[in-house]
Amino acid sequence: MLAVTAGSEHLTRAMRSLEALFLIGIEGVTEVWLVRHADCYRDMTEAEDPPLSALGREQARRLAERVHRIKPTAIYSSPYRRAMETAQAITSDVHVDQRLVEMALDVSEDGILDFKEAPDAAAARMRGAVDDVVRDHEGGRVVVVSHGASIIACLSDVMQLEPGRLRILPYYTSISTVRVHGDRRVAGFIGDVAHLE
Repeated sequence: MLAVTAGSEHLTRAMRSLEALFLIGIEGVTEVWLVRHADCYRDMTEAEDPPLSALGREQARRLAERVHRIKPTAIYSSPYRRAMETAQAITSDVHVDQRLVEMALDVSEDGILDFKEAPDAAAARMRGAVDDVVRDHEGGRVVVVSHGASIIACLSDVMQLEPGRLRILPYYTSISTVRVHGDRRVAGFIGDVAHLE
């Protein structure tokens, strides 16, 4: 019995060390919730800077219910209408950051996306925004409402992947987390949509 107890203590210490490597349970960690805006494309009538669709407003409402439970330190948003409406479903006190916009792109007549901003440039832009959020809200939990491709660029950077290599598409109002402590950054969960189920 003594050997089992000693073994379990070693295993517990090992798991705590592993969690610490991923900044879980560490004092002073800032957690950034990267949220993709809610749907704006269903029944769209304005292409330039569309508002949320009826579906998107429901997604934003469900997101707000979830976010209120974590009591965030601050809410940041891209200035685009779909992101602002998503953030404003959570609170009227939204900090707007121009760097949180979507990657520049053209859309062809047959619906093909042609990105004009390089993934590494988008990653650098998003890194700067996240750095400033962490500096201003150290040790807190902050919600950042942005856009799919920019979030992918940010996560690729955090995970030290070659720009453009992360093959995911964050769904509307999905949450991906980045934990930051000093110069260390780790990804937490990616593309979580439990609030929509």
